[in-house]
Amino acid sequence: MAHQTPLGSSASHVSCLDLWREKNDQLVRQAKVAQDSSLPLRRQQLAQDALEGLRGLLCSLQGLPATVSVLPLELTVICNFITLRANLARGFTEDLAQDIQQGLERVLETQGQLEARLEHELWGLWDAALRVSSLLPELLPALHHLAGLQAALWLTTNRFGDLTLLLQTLTVSQSSASEDMLLLLKSWRPPTEESDAPLTLQNAQGLRDVLLTAFACRQGQPACPVGLSKLTLWSLPKALSLCPRSLLVQVYTALGTCLRKMGSPQRALLYLVAALKEGSTWGPPLLEASRLYQQLGNIAAEIESLELLVEALSITRIPEAHQLLIEVELLLPRPDPASPLHCGTQSQAKYLLASRCLQTGRAADAAEHYLDLLALLLDGSEPKFSPPPCPPGPCVPELFLEAAAALIQAGRAQDALTVCEELLSRTSFLLPKRPRLWEDARRRTKESPHCSPWVSATHLLQGQAWVQLGAQKEAISEYSRCLELLFRATPKDKEQGNQDASYHLLQTLRRLDRRDEATALWRRLEAQTELPQENTAWSLPLYLETCLGWICPPDRETLREEFQTSGDL
Repeated sequence: MAHQTPLGSSASHVSCLDLWREKNDQLVRQAKVAQDSSLPLRRQQLAQDALEGLRGLLCSLQGLPATVSVLPLELTVICNFITLRANLARGFTEDLAQDIQQGLERVLETQGQLEARLEHELWGLWDAALRVSSLLPELLPALHHLAGLQAALWLTTNRFGDLTLLLQTLTVSQSSASEDMLLLLKSWRPPTEESDAPLTLQNAQGLRDVLLTAFACRQGQPACPVGLSKLTLWSLPKALSLCPRSLLVQVYTALGTCLRKMGSPQRALLYLVAALKEGSTWGPPLLEASRLYQQLGNIAAEIESLELLVEALSITRIPEAHQLLIEVELLLPRPDPASPLHCGTQSQAKYLLASRCLQTGRAADAAEHYLDLLALLLDGSEPKFSPPPCPPGPCVPELFLEAAAALIQAGRAQDALTVCEELLSRTSFLLPKRPRLWEDARRRTKESPHCSPWVSATHLLQGQAWVQLGAQKEAISEYSRCLELLFRATPKDKEQGNQDASYHLLQTLRRLDRRDEATALWRRLEAQTELPQENTAWSLPLYLETCLGWICPPDRETLREEFQTSGDL
């Protein structure tokens, strides 16, 4: 038997219920007025006032014993409160689960199951409450609405097992045996609300559509970085028909990424064009377009895409006001920095543009872009440069070195010297003054082992700049400083290194007539049985790759023959 506690006379009961319902409807209308406001501060204040009003109304309702006649309104108020609070917080918090749990306990309370409810975990409460609702059909619409919010919470916390069980129970007459989440969401048919039902910010049907879209996106988007492209291409198109415009950019970009990885660049390009047409969030599709053109070898189009990306990220846009609803974006994780949907900051995009110009022989453009980027860093516009995460980018000292290399490549030796001097003024004081301190410095800090290569590379670039200016004496001085630092702080893996570097050193020692050192190096090279093969990929910083481009590598076999026949051994 249902346990009902009268509120007093029947007339007062109806009067209080009407007042509570009118209060709920008035607060929902207030939230919708806030949603339509073009003034951000007024919008925020109206929405916050509505939230506090719903909180107070809920306290009034739950301060009385639960009754079947009042419970549909109480559950509706809970749903409106959770919807508005999650939206204003831009995400679901753990205490919202407590609001859901309290609503379920109130349902069980009407059936006198006060002791049994304490034994249930949250899923057990749902199972019990849905069985109760089969006897009380008037609770079904509000309970399904609350179930949609529970599904949203479990989706954001990756509790897919509980979510599957809940959806199987909600769709008991359709596809309850299935474990396919998309099928279960499609099969879920929330009961239609009566025309005189209390107002809601978002009904159960709308929430179900949001869940369907969000799950399809969550299933498809993470597949791109790990290569599960077929799964992505199956999942993401299912979301397109229900996607808001702001999310379509992400979906189209993800599809373009997957098609590029699958070797369908033309189809990928169509999706990227569609992404650019869908709104003002141009960063992700432009970055992906640059990757696509790089893969196709279309350097001009790649550079143009990166230039547009820098321009797009430099524009300050007023963010669109969010609807005061549970939106698809609210149920999606933020893009991982390694994700194709993460386009980074303006300085990161500027670095990608500068480095690609340097790598593709556009030295003059690269120099200008590097100088622009250094200006951003030095004048405080970008107080902290965060290197691009994918592929891993340089730290700030390496940024200076790449800028100097680009300036030398562009024939601007004097500017390169200025950049090098600026870097030395920021790093050279970190170097220990005496050789015996190097080992201790390496043990004490993480910076010192990196500082020596940076400073030595700076002197190398300065030497090249002086060569370009025709000042041979200054060049030799800088090269000598470079070598001195390198000999002080030899890396731990010195026995392995790069064959080109070893043979360069061997050739240099012979030219300097330093026979003993050349002989020792030759014997060490010949004794090494596990030297890297010539085609082994050797990862060098971009500024060193540029330096090596200025030097003709020695012909190894010729050098071997010369050394063996010279009588040095």
